[in-house]
Amino acid sequence: MTPADEVFAACRRRLLGVAYGMLGAVEEAEDVVQDAWLRWRDADTDAVRNAEAFLVTVTTRLAIDRLRSARVRRETYVGPWLPEPLLAAPDARVDPAQAVVEAEDLSLALLVAMERLNPVERAVLVLRDVFDLEYGEIADAVAKTPANCRQVARRARERVGEPVRRFPVAPEEEERVLAAFLQAATTGDLEGLTAVLAADAILYSDGGGVVPSARKPIYGASKAARFLIGVQRKIDFEPVISFVRVNGDPGVRVDGPDGLVSVMALEIADGLVANVRIVNNPHKLAHLS
Repeated sequence: MTPADEVFAACRRRLLGVAYGMLGAVEEAEDVVQDAWLRWRDADTDAVRNAEAFLVTVTTRLAIDRLRSARVRRETYVGPWLPEPLLAAPDARVDPAQAVVEAEDLSLALLVAMERLNPVERAVLVLRDVFDLEYGEIADAVAKTPANCRQVARRARERVGEPVRRFPVAPEEEERVLAAFLQAATTGDLEGLTAVLAADAILYSDGGGVVPSARKPIYGASKAARFLIGVQRKIDFEPVISFVRVNGDPGVRVDGPDGLVSVMALEIADGLVANVRIVNNPHKLAHLS
């Protein structure tokens, strides 16, 4: 391995995190990082003073270009769009996928909220709030001044909003709520499931038109509970359910005879499940197979 190869390898997780934060898709993020590698390979690396800054800039610009075309596809997406999930063991409380990306704060809720932003706003928010880059570094990546980047970051935070900021939840509370949720859902206990959901809970189900899923968000504890129990009753196999962390949040993966069927992420607040996000689209689960 050449010195240039070693430099790129040392930065790869961060570059994947930047690209994933921009795109919400693992395979597309990997394609962007591969393109960044090709740019790095062809560059005069001896003349690069800060290799990581150079690579982050290249990756960000490639991701901005790809995001512009991805946004057109998402406008015609069937049903709610959710990012491709990253899974980790249930006790991995620092990184949602230690072997994949360097970013624990990229929850599904934040990634979905960032869909409201234009590509440059999203890049600035990811680089500043997730990866803690200085505005001078961000300015180079998005071809703006540091002052402009501060304004863009402020505007992006206002558009994303506070509800997607993750609040700390004690591990024992997470375990209690998750256990109660699964017990009620898998036994068809409508009353118990409704009780563990917040009154204003929202359920999002992403099948992408490929597999049956709710075409619109489901609002309210009682409706969400009925939907979940209805889905459970339609399953014609014995599911294998595993506790996991989904982009840093508590969740479950459901496997069937042929492999992974769905991934569910739960937002927990005040001892209740505030939001449920279910990814059923097999194309978005392929990287987890």
